[in-house]
Amino acid sequence: MYILVINAGSSSLKYQLVDKDTRELVDKGLCERVGSDDSFHKHGLDSNECVVASRLPDHRAAVQAVLDSLLDPRTGSISSLDEIVAVGHRVVHGGEHFSASVVIDDEVIARVEECIPLAPLHNPPSLAGIAACSELLPGATQVAVFDTAFHTTMPPKAYVYPLPYEYFEKHRIRRYGFHGTSHRYIAARASALLEKPLDELKLITCHLGNGCSITAIDKGISVDTSLGFTPLEGLMMGTRCGSIDPAIVLYLIETLGMTPREVNDVMNRQSGLLGISGLSNDLRDVRAAAEAGHERALLAYEMYSYSAKKYIGQYVFTMAGVDAIILTAGVGENCDRMRRMIFEGLEPLGIIIDQDKNALRGFERVISAENSRVKVIVIPTNEELMIVEDTLALLS
Repeated sequence: MYILVINAGSSSLKYQLVDKDTRELVDKGLCERVGSDDSFHKHGLDSNECVVASRLPDHRAAVQAVLDSLLDPRTGSISSLDEIVAVGHRVVHGGEHFSASVVIDDEVIARVEECIPLAPLHNPPSLAGIAACSELLPGATQVAVFDTAFHTTMPPKAYVYPLPYEYFEKHRIRRYGFHGTSHRYIAARASALLEKPLDELKLITCHLGNGCSITAIDKGISVDTSLGFTPLEGLMMGTRCGSIDPAIVLYLIETLGMTPREVNDVMNRQSGLLGISGLSNDLRDVRAAAEAGHERALLAYEMYSYSAKKYIGQYVFTMAGVDAIILTAGVGENCDRMRRMIFEGLEPLGIIIDQDKNALRGFERVISAENSRVKVIVIPTNEELMIVEDTLALLS
């Protein structure tokens, strides 16, 4: 029997099929450019992966393509849809409604719909994926795993914005935080690697990729995080600006004549690494250009590391200390130079990187020196495994 993990994006649908008993990854794939004429579907593990041009007008068609591939005698891994006992869905925004994963029913769907204004690019595709799986896999239990759930433990001093209080009371304008499933996973793995219970640790978890967030985890619970009301606040990212002076928005509208929609597009899709370098939102491209002497690429590279360093420092003070700092996601896991720049100069604070360990790639490891008071750890994230574990817990 199997668990199907679904992660529906605005124009994509990632999936994994996992053995219910062994947690072994059996199959996986990705539907890209959903809703476009040039949509396609990748399916299969590693060398067995195949790419198929598929007409995917919507997320229901994408789910149907996934199930067809899983059943295909040539490429699939199951002989009947009855072998899928549950589907775990990643849902970005659950607002204040959900502090843990839940079995999906009509009330859950209604709550997720209420959060659409807070995540207009993310929640509608999740709802479409849930609807399609409910229709096509009527015998499977549907589970929602929320990015925001882990951060519901934050105290009011961390999540209430210093705006008129009525905006919080009436409109629920507050910090929600995201990437919670990733932060929860790497915190648990850090606890195992350090051989200490989570409730005895002060951790700073850094999810650094095209999207970025840093979280302060004190005794196993999130006490503050960099992403806020939406996934725009906080660190500089691939195409997102992160935190800026709010008056800049007014200046762009009133002085440059931009519409709110245009400003939103600039801040979410044209800023960050892409906006500063003028080249790419991919840190690998920016790094190559910086090493070749491109001044704006070098500036973008330095700004990205400086942004992360500021939040790490902020959370060290928030928790009055830190036992370990954990890095994950595309940049955090793979870019030794970025890690070196983030921690450069922090030796007086007891944070010392072993450069030989830092140069390694591809597995869980401590990269701090033996004499470093604070452990620095690289842990590849596995949000899908967390979704599987939550789904299994609810099944039982």
